[in-house]
Amino acid sequence: MKTISFSVMLIAASILLSGCGERDQAMTTKRGLVDEKAWNGAHNEFVAKGWNKGDKTSWENQVRVRGQYQNEYVKTN
Repeated sequence: MKTISFSVMLIAASILLSGCGERDQAMTTKRGLVDEKAWNGAHNEFVAKGWNKGDKTSWENQVRVRGQYQNEYVKTN
């Protein structure tokens, strides 16, 4: 009976301590470490239509349009 309870405690301790071994993932990637302007931040193909990388005016227009989708007054009227 002692060996079973000791085994259970050993397994429980190993499960609890397994989370302590996780490495910091922020140091493994270079993207996001450089402070860039928000309108220069797209590095992939998942951008909204009508927005051009590096164009501040089109970025501001896209932010304004996205904000209107969250505006409750626009949704109800």
